[in-house]
Amino acid sequence: MGMAAALKRDAVVILRIDGEELLEFSKNPTFETDILSIFSEIGLPDGSLQDYIMEAFVKLTVDQGMPPATDPWVVSNIVGPALQSLGDVSQQPVSDETFLAEFKRAIESVAQRLKEQPAIVAHSQNTFDGNSIKRLLSNKFELHKTLNFALESVPKDQNGEISNEYFRGALEILASSAGLPPLSALDQMDNITTEALKMFEMHDRKMVNEEEFKKLLTQVLETIMQHLEANPISVSINSIVHEPDTSSSTVLQPSSP
Repeated sequence: MGMAAALKRDAVVILRIDGEELLEFSKNPTFETDILSIFSEIGLPDGSLQDYIMEAFVKLTVDQGMPPATDPWVVSNIVGPALQSLGDVSQQPVSDETFLAEFKRAIESVAQRLKEQPAIVAHSQNTFDGNSIKRLLSNKFELHKTLNFALESVPKDQNGEISNEYFRGALEILASSAGLPPLSALDQMDNITTEALKMFEMHDRKMVNEEEFKKLLTQVLETIMQHLEANPISVSINSIVHEPDTSSSTVLQPSSP
C-alpha cells in the first residue's frame, strides 16, 4: 500500500503552481544557503551533476513553488525539458559552486515551463502529534472496545493466553482508532513504534493473558503518544490531479458534493 493511500488525509487543497513562487524562492536572500543545505543532504557518491539537480528538485516542496518532481507529468513536461535545456552538464565536476550555478539556471527554466503549463496539485498536510492517541486513552469505553477488538483478531492458546509475537499485529489493528498510519506506511512512525515495542521484547514471559496483553498495548500507545508529543511528525502529500488548465484559479477549495 502506498503512503498516500495508507495515510488518512486532512482536507485537500487544490493548488495551481505556475512558477511565480518558485522564482520568488530563487530570489530569496536565503536561497543559496537553503539549496546548499539540500546539496549536502544528497547522498549520490557516483551521481552526476544532473543527478544532483534532479534530487534537489525532488526535495523542494509546494510551499517553495515546486510540484512533485517525481510525478510522470512533471518529469515529462517540466523537469525533464528543463534539465535538457542546461546542455550536457554530466561532465562537470560536482561541487558546491557548479551545483549552485547550474541549479539556478535549472530553476529558472522550470519556472518558465510552469508559467507556460501550470501544474494543478492536490495538496494535503497531516500531522501526527499524539492527540488522537490521547483522546483514545482518555475515553475508557472506546479504549476498552478497541483493545477487545484487537484481542479478537489474535490467536490464543488453550489457556486463553497470547504469544508476545502478536503484539505488533495487534498494534496494527489499533492504528486506525489511535489516529496512526498503518505500519510500514511511514518510516519515521515505524521507528517510533519499534522503540515502543521493545518493552514487549524485554517482557519476561513469552505468553501473557488477555488483561496483561491489553495493559502492555496501552503502555505502548502511551509511549508512542509521548514520542509524538515531543516530536510531531508532519507528512505532506502532493499529486498532480489532471491535465493542467491555465484558466484555473490560484487556490481552489474542493466543493461539497
